[in-house]
Amino acid sequence: MLILGLETSCDETAAAVVEDGRRICSSVVSSQVDLHARFGGVVPEIASRAHVELINPVIAEAMVEAGCELADLDAVAACNGPGLAGALLVGVSAAKALALAGDLAYIGVNHLEAHLHAAWLEEPDLSPPLAVLIASGGHTLVVSVEGHLSYRVLGETVDDAAGEAFDKVARLLGLGYPGGPAVDRVALDGDPAAIAFPRPMFGEGLDLSFSGLKTAVAYHLRDDPDAPVADIAASFQEAVVDTLVSKLLAAADEIGASTLVLGGGVAANSRLRTRVADAALDTGRDFYLPPLALCTDNAAMIAATAWWRFEADGPTDFTSGADPGARLPPPPGTS
Repeated sequence: MLILGLETSCDETAAAVVEDGRRICSSVVSSQVDLHARFGGVVPEIASRAHVELINPVIAEAMVEAGCELADLDAVAACNGPGLAGALLVGVSAAKALALAGDLAYIGVNHLEAHLHAAWLEEPDLSPPLAVLIASGGHTLVVSVEGHLSYRVLGETVDDAAGEAFDKVARLLGLGYPGGPAVDRVALDGDPAAIAFPRPMFGEGLDLSFSGLKTAVAYHLRDDPDAPVADIAASFQEAVVDTLVSKLLAAADEIGASTLVLGGGVAANSRLRTRVADAALDTGRDFYLPPLALCTDNAAMIAATAWWRFEADGPTDFTSGADPGARLPPPPGTS
């Protein structure tokens, strides 16, 4: 079953063709980083307009790369939330139009659920239960994955997402946008133990908080404006990573998971990847770190998840719209 997936939830315009939820036939991502960099963050209206301009060329490139035409597809899927309302509607509208034109099924896919399924694209033999950390610019969740489409949220951020904190601290340090990669690069030359930044909610259940940490960085800059930027970046990053890894390990202990998994844009952070790998080895667990192309927003994970959703629920009704505030959907057969 060939599915064309579209992803337009934020500032990446992406299309991919995936076979049977497992084999990536093509994956094309067009980033808008240059458009938003001068504003220090994503501007929703600019993102939506860019998606309108880019969606057709990106789809065409994905189809050519996969060596298929509309008539070869069985379904078209789009991310329908969570995300920016206008951006989501571009992808949803394009997917519905293609599905109607080709007499194909339309499948709406939850962005967070897609991040969970990204792991199975590279490692189809992953055995649940899995302790999964999804960390991105808009979301930070610790999830128990008990099988395809079956999972429980064990903890989530009560304020800022981890990626949002990286962007804001990068702005404070004058490192530019996107903040995550910028902090990661600069931190390589810093001392992660130079500054004792707080670890919010450390050892207090599985929920997370990063707004206080961001404020601590701002206060440190105010009180010590000559502090080396590399040390601040490294110390901040270590505080975030300490918190994320501790929550992931606590979740694995709680559910008896023998495998740790990362997902989302922050999963590309080099220090987080190293620490999760070390933690897994220290505790006798397996781990899965997705390739960087599957960490950031992409359409391959949308198309893969669509296959599983179609198998369980069938096609999505064409009257279904976008849901910018969507949460992880319940397993099939539940409410």
